[in-house]
Amino acid sequence: MQKNDVMPAWAGALAGVVAGAVALGVAQLVAGVLKPAAFPVVAVGNVVVDNTPAWLKEFAISNFGSNDKTVLIAGVLVVLAVVAAVIGVLARHRVAYGLVGLGVFGVVGIAAVVTRPGAGALDVVPTLVGVGVGAWALTWLLARGVRESYEGAGAAGFGSSASGAPGDEAERPAVMRTGSEPYSFDRRRLLGGVAGGVVVAGAATLAGRVLGGRQTAETARVAVALPRPRVAAKPLPQGTDFGIRGLSPFVTKNQDFYRVDTALIVPHVDPRQWTLRIHGMVDRPVEITYADLLKRPLTESYVTLTCVSNEVGGEYIGNARWLGARMADLLRDAGLQSGADMLLSTSDDGFTAGTPVDVVMDGRDALFAIAMNGEALPVEHGFPVRQVVPGLYGYVSATKWVVDVKVTRFDRDEAYWTPRGWSAKGPIKTESRIDLPKPGASVTAGRTTIAGVAWAQHTGIDAVEVRVDRGEWRQAKLAQVPGPDTWRQWSLDWDLTAGKHTIEVRATDAAGRTQTEQQAPPAPDGASGWHSIQVNVA
Repeated sequence: MQKNDVMPAWAGALAGVVAGAVALGVAQLVAGVLKPAAFPVVAVGNVVVDNTPAWLKEFAISNFGSNDKTVLIAGVLVVLAVVAAVIGVLARHRVAYGLVGLGVFGVVGIAAVVTRPGAGALDVVPTLVGVGVGAWALTWLLARGVRESYEGAGAAGFGSSASGAPGDEAERPAVMRTGSEPYSFDRRRLLGGVAGGVVVAGAATLAGRVLGGRQTAETARVAVALPRPRVAAKPLPQGTDFGIRGLSPFVTKNQDFYRVDTALIVPHVDPRQWTLRIHGMVDRPVEITYADLLKRPLTESYVTLTCVSNEVGGEYIGNARWLGARMADLLRDAGLQSGADMLLSTSDDGFTAGTPVDVVMDGRDALFAIAMNGEALPVEHGFPVRQVVPGLYGYVSATKWVVDVKVTRFDRDEAYWTPRGWSAKGPIKTESRIDLPKPGASVTAGRTTIAGVAWAQHTGIDAVEVRVDRGEWRQAKLAQVPGPDTWRQWSLDWDLTAGKHTIEVRATDAAGRTQTEQQAPPAPDGASGWHSIQVNVA
């Protein structure tokens, strides 16, 4: 019989899972030294994201929100654990089966890594090293779980002489115990090896994450001394925020600001090594460092950002005070050439967005932003530099961790989301949302405050109307705003009678366009329709 056949299936599965964990931990450690994006789990996850149908992406965003990436990574790890367990079970019969299975893992990981944007020859090293160490760990664990079952054929055991006489050096040959197999399962030794493997996997993973730059980037971020803006944000007029409990505040706190992007692991960019390259259809290609950017005239502005994945009444929208260099100024320094109509921006992790040139150059506060609400950009929101362009959905304008801008044309280049069925230019639709009462809330009969926010970035909101049970529309009170690039609070007091009621809202922008009643999903150019909720009044 094969040596490892005496090992039960559960033990083989456990050995396979731990060997796989060791492989991934070591791979993350090596990736942390060389390049975090070369970690094979992240590469595989990115391939999954890139090839997932739009409807499934929308489902993930709608159901898991900003946790969609955590769910995806967890799913990948669960699949890897199951496959590793199967490899361990097969390796009980022949270790070569396990080594072949790990080799297939390695091929899949390498294929995912080398197809990522900006991949180089060294990017395969974490996967190769991880698979190699994982193969060794699997072999070692299987060996620890099995011991030989021999004893000598005499009371003296091994080393007894044939005659039993003193001084006779002839050793009796070892023989099997009567009725036993040549090998037996050693649970204690296997579990000891498993514990050691878990420690190695955990330590390697932690070290890999630290080396991956999280501490370096966060330390550098805290050390940034923000310059004073050349053009400060307009003072907020009195009455900008109604201060109603449960109503979205005019300024969204950084920790509450929505996050939707394709980065499975947040890039941790050292600002000392960051550069922004502007090239393509320009007369003078530009490459600027972070220190150079901070020395430029900076503009501060309140701007509301919206994700195209935002459903009617959704939460993927927020308003902040941004500080940065005007994109138009840097493009003029580079010398825009005639015919250019698109800015293809690229993030540190390879994501691309296509922004219309005319929007950036029309005078609005389109920024290469370095700060958010008075502090350097949070790492998850694009530190050290991101784009902020009023009036456009984020997928065509708000590139985080931006490192490259190619001046080009829409008929020559495509950004990440366009070939996946989304519109190329992404202007934001006029929308409104009910924050109070909450959908399905139980409300006391009588005077009730209905309140929410409305937005039409870079156009502005002129009116908000509310109706109950499809009755007459009533004008809501509007809060003040510093300009057309932010959302606007609204509120209305209504006497509600007992029963179940439906409340609807619609907004009209400064161009006279009233929010459409026609319902449309986020794809391909943003959701539309009136936000409607039901409440129970008693």
